[in-house]
Amino acid sequence: MVNNGHTGDDALLLGRMKNNSSDAFNQLYERYWQQVYSAAFKRLNDADMAKDITQDIFLTLWTKRHELEIRNLPAYMFTAVRNRVLNQIEAGKKFVSIPELLLMELPSSRADQADANALKNELLLAYNALVNTMPAARQAIFRLSYEEGASTEEIALQLQISRKTVQNQLGKALAQLRASLALLMWGIAFVHLP
Repeated sequence: MVNNGHTGDDALLLGRMKNNSSDAFNQLYERYWQQVYSAAFKRLNDADMAKDITQDIFLTLWTKRHELEIRNLPAYMFTAVRNRVLNQIEAGKKFVSIPELLLMELPSSRADQADANALKNELLLAYNALVNTMPAARQAIFRLSYEEGASTEEIALQLQISRKTVQNQLGKALAQLRASLALLMWGIAFVHLP
């Protein structure tokens, strides 16, 4: 979410909304609905899901207006979109590749778009370098599963190996990447602190 310099104004509107001002809510909705929808659509590439997520986020904002303590509305919206997209993925309704998941973790509120694009490129290059360190067969299995969304059965048929072998190789690939990716995300976030 991009902060268009509305932080102080957002705080006033959020305060009014807490006091049951539907007008304040409508102003926030008009200000942010397109950004929320675009962020969800970009990650899911599904207009209906993006609309559902957008409606859900604003419905929650209104129905929980007395409970929510929001200091930075664009950051709240970014987190809400990311969490709902991840919920959709976990529910098995949508496949999203690992590179896309990694990019979801990047804050979208950076003022300098060139810096954000450089960060994304750096992250994808580092991710691909990590995957390229895997043995060839493991790398093929990993890419089919986590970049193309193939099931373990589909991979086994395509590569003419057992499903158990596919599962074992995926487990080893994930174990190999888990620590490296955590360090990678921490390192990139640290290097690019504002």
